[in-house]
Amino acid sequence: MNGRIHSIETFGAVDGPGVRFVVFFQGCPMRCAYCHNPDTWDKDGGSEMSVEELWEKYDRNKEFYKKGGVTATGGEPTFQMDFLTEMFAGFHDKGVHTCLDTSGIMFDRKEVDKWDSLMTVTDLVMLDIKRIDREGHKELTGRYNDNILDFARYLSDIGKPMWVRFVCVPNVTDDEKELKEYGQFLGSLSNVEALDVLPYHLLGVKKYETLGIKYRLDGVESATVDYARKRKELILDNMKK
Repeated sequence: MNGRIHSIETFGAVDGPGVRFVVFFQGCPMRCAYCHNPDTWDKDGGSEMSVEELWEKYDRNKEFYKKGGVTATGGEPTFQMDFLTEMFAGFHDKGVHTCLDTSGIMFDRKEVDKWDSLMTVTDLVMLDIKRIDREGHKELTGRYNDNILDFARYLSDIGKPMWVRFVCVPNVTDDEKELKEYGQFLGSLSNVEALDVLPYHLLGVKKYETLGIKYRLDGVESATVDYARKRKELILDNMKK
């Protein structure tokens, strides 16, 4: 089986624990306004690669990944569910720590057997919950968040370790009431090991110009680390209530 791969980062430091081999999958059903990888949206883009080819690239630098592992990101890696499961199974069987960086948008209880199979070979899930407000989530990403929140509950139910990522965008995703609800939702889960609140940045804007895609957050200024820290504190405070 081959998958469509956008690119590979051989020494990722922010995509899970330790130094990691990061595989960027091609294809994503969401259109997040601040996405910094719009070149991964097209499901027919990228290059075809097999699990064996990916392993060969990992194996060249495996000594550097002893305290790390492999991370699948994108795009949306679960958009290529069968290939992702085969890839993680191959790496996991060789004792490599596997991390899934996902939005959870593809989760469907009707296909829970497939998700169970994937989770069997997944050690950690990094879940990007863009917004907790249903309508606000659709406005930001083009999709409702029902199955995303259900995926978080599913991960909690099966006890799968989860790190949550949230991008704080000034005047877009920083409503105090919504952030409190965000924290309360995370507080209802049993498996949240970490929360990473990232300040919105403009590093991906040039890609939109190159691709001829209108950037929907034009005019929104980047956020500071201190700004994100204060919002993280608000979320954490409400996780404890």
